[in-house]
Amino acid sequence: MVPGSPGPCWPLSRGGSRCSASAQSRAPPGLRTQPASCCRGRDQPRLPLHQLPEPPGPALALTGARARLRAASGMAGAGTQIAAGEEKKEWGKKKTKEGSGDGGCTELNPWPEYINERLERYHKLKAEHDALLAERAAKDSKPIKVTLPDGKQVDAESWKTTPYQVACGISQGLADNTVIAKVNKVVWDLDRPLEEDCTLELLKFEDEDAQAVYWHSSAHIMGEAMERIYGGCLCYGPPIENGFYYDMYLEDGGVSSNDFSALETLCKKIMKEKQPFERLEIKKETLLEMFKYNKFKCRILNEKVNTPTTTVYRCGPLIDLCRGPHVRHTGKIKALKIHKNSSTYWEGKSDMETLQRLYGISFPDVKMLKEWEKLQEEAKNRDHRKIGRDQELYFFHELSPGSCFFLPKGAYIYNTLIEFIRSEYRKRGFQEVVTPNIYNSKVWITSGHWQHYSENMFSFEVEKEVFALKPMNCPGHCLMFDHRPRSWRELPLRMADFGVLHRNELSGALTGLTRVRRFQQDDAHIFCAMEQIEGEIKSCLEFLQAVYGVFGFSFKLDLSTRPEKFLGDIEVWNQAEKQLENSLNEFGEKWELNPGDGAFYGPKIDIKIKDAIGRYHQCATIQLDFQLPVRFNLTFVSHDGDDKKRPVIIHRAILGSVERMIAILTENYAGKWPLWLSPQQVMVVPVGPTCDEYAQKVRQQFHDAGLMSDVDVDPGCTLNKKIRNAQLAQYNFILVVGEKEKASGTVNIRTRDNKVHGERTVADTVERLLQLKRCRCKHAEEEF
Repeated sequence: MVPGSPGPCWPLSRGGSRCSASAQSRAPPGLRTQPASCCRGRDQPRLPLHQLPEPPGPALALTGARARLRAASGMAGAGTQIAAGEEKKEWGKKKTKEGSGDGGCTELNPWPEYINERLERYHKLKAEHDALLAERAAKDSKPIKVTLPDGKQVDAESWKTTPYQVACGISQGLADNTVIAKVNKVVWDLDRPLEEDCTLELLKFEDEDAQAVYWHSSAHIMGEAMERIYGGCLCYGPPIENGFYYDMYLEDGGVSSNDFSALETLCKKIMKEKQPFERLEIKKETLLEMFKYNKFKCRILNEKVNTPTTTVYRCGPLIDLCRGPHVRHTGKIKALKIHKNSSTYWEGKSDMETLQRLYGISFPDVKMLKEWEKLQEEAKNRDHRKIGRDQELYFFHELSPGSCFFLPKGAYIYNTLIEFIRSEYRKRGFQEVVTPNIYNSKVWITSGHWQHYSENMFSFEVEKEVFALKPMNCPGHCLMFDHRPRSWRELPLRMADFGVLHRNELSGALTGLTRVRRFQQDDAHIFCAMEQIEGEIKSCLEFLQAVYGVFGFSFKLDLSTRPEKFLGDIEVWNQAEKQLENSLNEFGEKWELNPGDGAFYGPKIDIKIKDAIGRYHQCATIQLDFQLPVRFNLTFVSHDGDDKKRPVIIHRAILGSVERMIAILTENYAGKWPLWLSPQQVMVVPVGPTCDEYAQKVRQQFHDAGLMSDVDVDPGCTLNKKIRNAQLAQYNFILVVGEKEKASGTVNIRTRDNKVHGERTVADTVERLLQLKRCRCKHAEEEF
């Protein structure tokens, strides 16, 4: 998406890494960046899907269960005793130094004084909290029932029994392999007592929510190491799609890759110590005193925390503003690697302080880390930015940041993708429309974007009124629907739009084709009656299957249902969700239920495609929307004469952002484009100068037939060199012509993989290549 890229209309939030097509790590299936709690910056994930973000968050919030996983940033502490029952350690009184051995950094000795002061204050508060908890457990504890996923019920005691104890009661192996619990669909620390009758899930690393928690806890470990080595002010430290990062403010100096070894060594030491993660709820004014040395934490508390109290988590000397939850202790992290550093700005604003950012990845098994490293190397070789340069497909320029310049070969790919979707639209009853690029801000106020998304839009004043470039097409399509009375006979009305969209992404977040400011989508909106949802969804699923099948992508489906906070009639939701389920079941592909993760305005189906090296990308989404028709007061006349019937909108896209899809395809194919999509389909190579004229005529015949063809008449290259150059440039077919071919009107055919198909007439070769191109054959070189 666009997202991630997500889908048709959904705005991108700022910053963040994507699991898309760039030299990034492999993200385990479906994982998304998790927003921070009170310590989240503007390096955020893309919005899950649709035009309106969830209302609650300070910026743009994720929906459902994943939205409740809030990342945090942290501080470390030093001092007395770790916790009741723990081994005492002389925090802050280290005599040894951990050096990198290669000119890198070493651990500070002594640690900064704020670590000792912070931990001392924490211990007093923790002792008071433990006493209150013990009192409550003695006073309020009562028998409760814990319901497991298989329906079995376990007896427990409120304020005493923890999820970890329940897991141990089932098996020690299960308890050891559980990363985090989910209580009543909310992620929950394994050592946090249960409070009432509840459902309980025990999540392993393979689960998306568990991965986010695992990487969040790993960020705290790295944050502790950063404080102990740099002594600066920690800022944000969330999990992201492919691991985690931590930002730190340093008065002097910066962070170097030479520091990674020392940091990793200290992280391993922290992991070996099995420092427990402790959760503590503290009053806001107390936290302002605790973090008075850190202006960034104080800003977070003053600007983001709107409640009297909030939570911190502690591991070892680190104390961090954080909603959690976390793994039980640092020893649960088995393999950790710090792999990248960069600079960023506080809150992503260039006029604010410069921060140092470290990126890391971690796994519960060393083998998984080794596999990740191999995939990283493979992804690096497939980086769409490098291939784009090498094949002269596209480039970017500082005078128009985030807006891609597509060179002729790249433009061919771009236009071919659009024509592919356009041809499918024609088969499937979609009507293409053209809508304005600029709208009065009144449109965005009506749609709700202005209230939540205006800072991500390019806006300007015209004749004392504010206008903005459109970041999505749906409001314009609503105006189209509403420009005259509509009848039930017109429904479903399917509007498709390839309009240019603009989103004001931060310059520091722009990343190749995966995060841009100017882009197009294969965007469509279906206006339909409630009873038509099931059929339309099934058609959408068949549409995406047809398109992804051409690319060779497998995919997986998730149905995200009503969240806790939703708008509309619950009966309408239930009916819509049932129709989505029926559509998925009839479609026949495996799908998973993602309860509570729908948008507040309607349920959705998320589709994630799997590329050639096992990475997952979300491009397509099918999203129901009950609220936009209300905002624009859209109605149609029903068959019984009711002129106040409200349509439902289905937002859908398959490619998502065309730019991002090109990035994904570039890396998926590693630059070896299939014939129908290739900007370099045919290279004609003459054996010698006497055949140059014939080679030019052959090339012209292929060009006139509509094939992307070139000829190499460079006198400075040998025949073998010309063939090799064409193969390295990924021409699908190399046609060699000599005196024999010139006399007989033929060409000698070989492929970029050096498979020889022999001699054919020019006419036969043209016809065969056109057949393979028309059917969008995946392996035309083999099937010729």
